[in-house]
Order: sequence, then structure tokens, then C-alpha cells
Amino acid sequence: MDITEIKKSALTEIEKAKSAEELEKIRIFYLGRQDGKLTAVLRSLKDLPIGKRREIGPKAQALKRELENFLEEKLKKFQVPSSKLQVDLTAPGKRFRRGHLHPLTLVDREIRRIFLSMNFSVVEGPEVETEYYNFDALNIPPNHPAREAWDTFWIKRNPNLRIHPNDPNKKLRGIRINSDFSDRLLLRTHTSPVQIRYMEKHTPPFQIIAPGRCFRYEATDISHETNFYQVEGLMVGKNITLSNFKFVIEEFLKRFFSGQKIEFRYRSGYFPFVEPGVEVDIKFKGKWLEVIPAGMVHPRVFEYAHYNPHDWQGFAFGAGLNRLAMIKYNIPDIRLFNSGDLRFIHQF
Repeated sequence: MDITEIKKSALTEIEKAKSAEELEKIRIFYLGRQDGKLTAVLRSLKDLPIGKRREIGPKAQALKRELENFLEEKLKKFQVPSSKLQVDLTAPGKRFRRGHLHPLTLVDREIRRIFLSMNFSVVEGPEVETEYYNFDALNIPPNHPAREAWDTFWIKRNPNLRIHPNDPNKKLRGIRINSDFSDRLLLRTHTSPVQIRYMEKHTPPFQIIAPGRCFRYEATDISHETNFYQVEGLMVGKNITLSNFKFVIEEFLKRFFSGQKIEFRYRSGYFPFVEPGVEVDIKFKGKWLEVIPAGMVHPRVFEYAHYNPHDWQGFAFGAGLNRLAMIKYNIPDIRLFNSGDLRFIHQF
């Protein structure tokens, strides 16, 4: 298509255009940077003899300016002047929709507030953990059947990462690299590793909570998710007993479910890092739902933290934020928390 044909065709189409959308399509067809017909002519000038270049170049540039002006003038016909716009000044304004906090954020803030009022400190730890803190230091040695209770997301090892120097099981696990062993990395399966990290750097007595995100590679259903939130609790002192645990948990439940009638129970449970172990279940929609695994800290865990288990004792628990939120707000399916559906969020 030569310059004359492009001009004739483009001017005809612009004249016939009946909307701004049609004009934009015409502009792209002839003047688009990638495949525009006139653009292609301009790009081909470099391959022409100098005589032809001097002949066609000025014509193509002039046509480009002409088409741009013609398009601009035609576009004005489709634009309504602001003076002609009809505005009803008596109509009520549109109300802006306020943002809503996610229910897990609300629950997290409420739990922090309650435990802070009971003189607990709030601490945090990394979501990418080592095998030592996630399992070994919590009295879950290699090949222990209890490890099967956590479906773990493992992360590729960094060959330069050294194991924890205080790990007594270092000769039993890992892959030998340069006469040393490397500690495997994972996405933490619970917030319990935070208690080990805290005990390594602090001397009792103390009481802490550690809220945070956890990950488990498991099938999802109405009460299980691969990505969920926990709040770890730990109290260590000279004479801490299960009675202290019962008081703290019942006081927490009373405040957290203020004004709501709930039914809960204690039952025995097994967890390698506590002895004895207990579980707190809450009845939800006619069924018992495990919400707070807990128990007295196992002496072996204290040894990993360099505490003398004859001098100190304490309790630990790990409450599931998602399940607490389900019960508090009557949410039927745990998967709704990560659905991204704003209709769900706007209810809170």
C-alpha cells in the first residue's frame, strides 16, 4: 500500500467512524508503533535509495501529521462539553465503602490484648525454620513416629549452613559435607520452635506468647488448611503446674468468647514436647473440635534449652487462630479465610 492509497483509505475510514472506540482502532491500524501501515512505510525508508528516500520521506511525515490532526478533530465530536453535562446537585453523594479487617487479624489482635493484660510478653520467630528447632529440640528425634504427624514442606538445603552447635543428635542425621553436617530447612509446622529460641536467650521465670503463621502439606477440608495460624504459649517458673495452665486457658476463653456460650473439655493427649499432654476441645456445630494442644514442658526440652529440669517447670500450648475464629464468628469452613472473597471480609 503506497502513500496515496494509505491517505485515501485512512481519511475515508476516519470520516465514517461513529465512536471514539472506532477512531482508536483506526489510529492503531495506520499509526500504531508495531504494525501501523504508515509506520511500516516510515520504517522502510532506511532501506530505500537516497533519491526515493528524499521523495517518499516528506510525504509520509506530512501524511502522519495530517492523520493525527484529522483524528483529533474527529474525536472532539464524540466528546460532550462539560457545560452540557447534566448534574443533579440535589442527588445524595455515593457513600464510600469502608475497608474491613480480616477476621484472623481481629482474632490475632484480641488474643494479644488478652494475654498482654495477663502479663504475657509477645515474641516472634522465623517462618523458615531449621530441623533442629522445629523437631529435634522439641524432643522429636530422627525417625521418631511422631514426625509423621506433621506433613512438612522441606526447603533445599544451603550447603554452607552449619547445624546448631548444641544439637546432641547431629551425628544421627543430615548429609556429610566437608566433614560436617548440614541442617535441613523447612517451613515451620508449628510455632513451638519460638519457645526454644526464646529459652536459649532468657532466664526464667517468664511467660510469653508467640503468634504466627504455620505450614503443613496436608489435604484441606472444612477444618484443615496448608497455611494456618497458631499462637504458642509458654510459662516457666519454679512451681508452675497444670493448675496454672487451667487458670490461664479458662481466663483466656472467658474473655475471648465474652458473651458467648461455649462448651469445652480437657482430655489427655500425646505430644513429644510435653508430659503429661492435654488437649482442649470446644464443641462447634455439634462436634468436638481440637483447638488447644498443651501440656507440661518435657524435661528433655528444658535440657535442649540448657535449663536444669529439676530447677524449672512450666506449661506450653499452641492454640489454632483459625479454629478460634471459626467458633467465635460461626464460620463453617476454614478455607474461607484464604478465599479472597470480599463478600466474606465485608462481614467483619
